[in-house]
Amino acid sequence: MNSVDLAFTPALDLAQLISDRTISPLELTQLYLERIERYNPQLGSFFFIAAETAIQEAKEKTEQLIHSSNSNGLPPFFGVPTAIKDLNAVAKMPISYGVAALKENIASYDDGVTLRMKEAGFIILGKTATSQLGSFPFTEPPGFPPARNPWHLDYTPGGSSGGSAAAVAAGLCAIAQGSDGGGSVRGPAACCGLVGIKPARGRVSHAPVGDYQSGISTNGPLARTVADAAALLDVMSGYITGDPYWLPSPDISFSEATKQMSPPLKIAFCDHIPPFTHSETIVKETIQKTVHLLESFGHSLEMKCPSVETLIEPFTLIWQSAISASGLPSTVLSPLNGWFKEQEITAGEYLRAVHQLQIGSRHLVAFFDNYDVLLLPVYLHQPIKVGQWKDLSPQETLEKIINWIAPCPAFNASGLPAITLPMAQDEKGLPIGIQLVGKPADELTLIRLAAQLEKGNNLSLSIPSSVKD
Repeated sequence: MNSVDLAFTPALDLAQLISDRTISPLELTQLYLERIERYNPQLGSFFFIAAETAIQEAKEKTEQLIHSSNSNGLPPFFGVPTAIKDLNAVAKMPISYGVAALKENIASYDDGVTLRMKEAGFIILGKTATSQLGSFPFTEPPGFPPARNPWHLDYTPGGSSGGSAAAVAAGLCAIAQGSDGGGSVRGPAACCGLVGIKPARGRVSHAPVGDYQSGISTNGPLARTVADAAALLDVMSGYITGDPYWLPSPDISFSEATKQMSPPLKIAFCDHIPPFTHSETIVKETIQKTVHLLESFGHSLEMKCPSVETLIEPFTLIWQSAISASGLPSTVLSPLNGWFKEQEITAGEYLRAVHQLQIGSRHLVAFFDNYDVLLLPVYLHQPIKVGQWKDLSPQETLEKIINWIAPCPAFNASGLPAITLPMAQDEKGLPIGIQLVGKPADELTLIRLAAQLEKGNNLSLSIPSSVKD
């Protein structure tokens, strides 16, 4: 296997190659660091590259393998290189939250999800790019190079987990962590041709801190395959002492679900989400393609979709309030985040927004009394160009964002699980993804169905030409 093919090998397969001693953690880490050095300047996918600590850890893990006679006791991702989004803390590494003034800020602790990934055997290559404070569906924070889509460098990889998605899609790491507060895993996954999972509320801990947005956001995996994403969700999941909400572990692992046949399901679908009625033609065509494929598997499909109209205003208020919660002065914020901060709401307004969000979410969740899964677009049109909206007013930009990411935020508001996977490519070579939304706490059904779609679709995304040389 040549070095390029190795760089794009699924993470579970890499773990097996390491376990079999076909390749060492050191060799693999060196390969990815070489690719980061070569391609990150044009992609902007990493804010910080932890070359020294990654090499040291890779050497230690390689030595451990040499002196071990049995690989059976190794963690599931022993020696596999990964990356952590720069909204999440990794002890002794910078954490800027996409704010240039915080570039020298060093984390003193590991987030719970970071610690679990370390315990699973991952080697952390560095911190990936995020939009400023994770606010936007593009990754262009002032003071940092913009993140670019490996499939077409003129276009965004999405946001706010755009750096993680671009890194995985470009073969700069095997798999990565992201977070999703309004589509920030699903959108970048769709833009970059990856599998992304937004877990159900309470599945993945925010420890050792809380979240600022009443349960809207969660950590999740970005991967090349459903199996990889499910395995990383297994690693991330579980209660940590003091969590304000949590879910019991499922009856089987998420990894095991990828090996099971999906039973016939009742699936609702729509190529938009009310009250938003416009979606790009190629988005509609991809939904129809997916409908036909699901019907061929024996599932029952019905064109039906809940309205998210009552969720738009309270979600937007809660989303904007996170900027004020950061405590940062307007002088270090981007113009759009600075405008959000100026829209500060009172505590009473915030609580009323949470109340409205919960009532609207009850109606949304009730939709799933009659359906197992809802099939939707991820975004209503294909990725925008880097900098495409930079000259718009804050109000105009917000309107553009809402009308682009419309199919995503409602499922953050309601806490429902969702998974994104690629189904096609457009004429520019940009991937086109779909999302599957499930019943409360039912990632297992989504993962079984996604694995079935992945196998049946036979979409073979080539290696992006921008990172193939």
